[in-house]
Amino acid sequence: MANIKSAMKRIDVINKKTAVNKSRKTEIKTYINKFNSALENGNIEEAKAMLKVVEKKLSRAGIKNTLHKNAASRKVSRLAKKLNKAV
Repeated sequence: MANIKSAMKRIDVINKKTAVNKSRKTEIKTYINKFNSALENGNIEEAKAMLKVVEKKLSRAGIKNTLHKNAASRKVSRLAKKLNKAV
């Protein structure tokens, strides 16, 4: 455990940011799973709507450095490719 006051403050900040990032990543994974289940059930319209939401969430995560921006872009690209293949 840190003894210096500024180091203790940094630990608190890191813990808060870790919680936010974990929450964001979990939310993204949930939306991706919903997208995949919509595709499997043949609900193309629902899948398109979910892709729009996932794209927004992933780009936000890329901007906020929760994910690397290229990783977020790659995930969106793969999901769009999957949707286009299903259509």
